[in-house]
Amino acid sequence: QVQLVESGGGLVQPGESLRLSCAASGSGFSTYTMDWYRQAPGKQRELVATITSGGNTNYGDSVKGRFTISRDNFKRTVALQMNSLNPEDTAIYYCHAQRVSLGYWGQGTQVTVSS
Repeated sequence: QVQLVESGGGLVQPGESLRLSCAASGSGFSTYTMDWYRQAPGKQRELVATITSGGNTNYGDSVKGRFTISRDNFKRTVALQMNSLNPEDTAIYYCHAQRVSLGYWGQGTQVTVSS
């Protein structure tokens, strides 16, 4: 089993940057595909970014070129660097770990972009 704890959320102004981090406990972290999802009020949860166990990345169309996902298998962390934030990025951001049929979620961290 994997436990995930997100951190780094907060209130920022449009155009600013924020870096989210997700710390994992449990075994086999390096074998998991790691994702960041987000959910805005009244909207469905959407996939923001993915990084596979091999380091391949994929991004949602709305964040391409602005967000970067990375992982450190030694530290068992995954990060989401978010640049050029805009109010539409306001949401709760969730870390997710997936391996075959096993999936785990963190509790989420709030990101608010507002002037």
